[in-house]
Amino acid sequence: MSIDSAYDVVLSGVLLVLAAAILLGLYRIFTASSAAERAVVGDLVYFAGIGILMIVGIQSGSAVIQDAAMLAAFLGILATVALARILTRGER
Repeated sequence: MSIDSAYDVVLSGVLLVLAAAILLGLYRIFTASSAAERAVVGDLVYFAGIGILMIVGIQSGSAVIQDAAMLAAFLGILATVALARILTRGER
């Protein structure tokens, strides 16, 4: 087994794990009892999607996809902080 094929197998495995995380997260969003749980699982789904986007960018060698994923991750972090402030009503 060459290095390149082992690399592709690992990336494919990571894609499967991230896809499973998204599916389980979507199920949990629909069954969660509070808004805070939905927010946390929503972040999981969002960042797992960004992980998939990054892996696709790595496999295709596209710098544009990787840059878009990094920008989306930055915006996701800002959205997470904003939502945390809303849920805690601005308390620290």
